Amino acid sequence: MSEKTAVEQVLVVPTLLFHEVGHFQGFMPNTEPYMKTLLDPMHTSYRPRDEMEQDTSYKQLIPYCIFMCEGQVFNYRRGTAQGEARLHSKRSVGVGGHISTLDENESEHAYIVGMRREIDEEIDIQAEYTQRLVGLINDDVTEVGKVHLGIVHIFEVNKPQVSPKEASMIETGFTSPAELLEQYDQFETWSQICIDALFRDQSGENSIAGVV
Repeated sequence: MSEKTAVEQVLVVPTLLFHEVGHFQGFMPNTEPYMKTLLDPMHTSYRPRDEMEQDTSYKQLIPYCIFMCEGQVFNYRRGTAQGEARLHSKRSVGVGGHISTLDENESEHAYIVGMRREIDEEIDIQAEYTQRLVGLINDDVTEVGKVHLGIVHIFEVNKPQVSPKEASMIETGFTSPAELLEQYDQFETWSQICIDALFRDQSGENSIAGVV
């Protein structure tokens, strides 16, 4: 295998296309126009991850999956074994990662296949669950955020039986939204954006319940 083919190729869309659909900073609950356009194979491509981490003309599409059980939120701290050094030691409510050429599939969109793969690689779920798409995250303030676009999914598990598979996930557990707010400054920016949008208001759970 050559050095060129060994480089991970990740799913991206042009940043200009994202701006055409509608640029925003923070959280966007209206997902339909974005998902319809940004996941269209006409607009997506796979490019070298190492180059994309520095190229703000593209956005890497990242599923950001939040696991909840009876109102409590699964969260963890990112250890130093985690791949993105800029996020080391930060707490997170999101599970997920890059979509790559390995996720290409004839019967399903690579995004769905990649999301399932990332979840399976990172955590063990010993519970039944339902899933819904609740929003998108864009953060052009941080260096990490400038080259990524988060797609937020809520997974409701019927039992709090979610445990880490990766050594990079430490101090894991389910926590009440009130406790997340108390620890707010410890969380990575994307998690802070989700906490603000979904959990800061006492009516937060009701506000996301009807989102498909």
